Amino acid sequence: MKAFIKAISYYLPKKIVTNEDLVEQFPEWSVGKIISKIGIAERHIAAEDETAGDMAIKAAEKLIEEYSIDKSLIDYVILVTQSPDYYLPTTACVIQDKLGLSTSIGAIDVNLGCSGFIYGLSLAKGLVLGEMAENVLLLTSETYSKHIHPKDKGNRTIFGDAASATLISTNGVAEIKRFCFGTDGRGANNLIVKTGGFRCQSRLNDLLIDEFGNPKSSDYLFMDGSEILKYTLDYFPPLVVDTLWKNNLEQKDIDLFVFHQANKFIMELLRKKMKIEEDKFYRFFEKVGNTVSSTIPIALREALNNGVLEGKTNVLLAAPGLGYSWGGAIIEFN
Repeated sequence: MKAFIKAISYYLPKKIVTNEDLVEQFPEWSVGKIISKIGIAERHIAAEDETAGDMAIKAAEKLIEEYSIDKSLIDYVILVTQSPDYYLPTTACVIQDKLGLSTSIGAIDVNLGCSGFIYGLSLAKGLVLGEMAENVLLLTSETYSKHIHPKDKGNRTIFGDAASATLISTNGVAEIKRFCFGTDGRGANNLIVKTGGFRCQSRLNDLLIDEFGNPKSSDYLFMDGSEILKYTLDYFPPLVVDTLWKNNLEQKDIDLFVFHQANKFIMELLRKKMKIEEDKFYRFFEKVGNTVSSTIPIALREALNNGVLEGKTNVLLAAPGLGYSWGGAIIEFN
């Protein structure tokens, strides 16, 4: 028994925030500065009444329509999100009902950030190989914009909202090979929303504005950029090496590297540090931004659409995430 990626689709919210829009709000920045450093020109933002669950449903409906998928064959749903519709019930259960899927299926949420697609992919493969499911609908959906303070120009420049839908099955276009994982919870406070959970349920209203006009608050997304950069540069290269080793491959055997699409600055540092050739290093973030757990599936779908994967066999996926949590995998195209 083997597990394959069979189909990928994604959904982007209608609202677009361009660099020009941001510069109007933050005149100390310039469009040229943003695009040269971050490499992101625009990002899609969920509507005020649009949730991660809503977006995941739209991505799933698009997948079902584009690939003429028989919904009755879907026998498990995995939703990766850190923006669930409710504390409880599980958003994946709500999605099962709204999509009109069978009641004889499993449905779970996975609370992970940028590494979430790879972790979800591993769970889906396990379900298929364990003969617990034959067609797993893996959804990633995130509305980080709802976690970000309106005056947080740094994070607003980087993050966009999106959802993806991937069907994992017993046959398909790319076999899912072996995985590599890592976790270091000591880094949890470096990318965090401190309030809202039961550790600290009530808002603290402790907003502070630093000398550069940057907000810091327990009630909104906080990211220590220098620590996240250090973590990425320290942990990412060994992750790639370990992923290659687990799959009995060398770096020269990889036809395409599809990393988490963080931003231009980080990705270029990683590419140079690992000495990856330009033509083997795939990028797709300029028109969507950093969409957290959806960056890799969106990039894969675009690579398929644009013929980048024609003639390619071994593709290495890798992502660092908050928590800290990181993961890598090889997918082998037919």
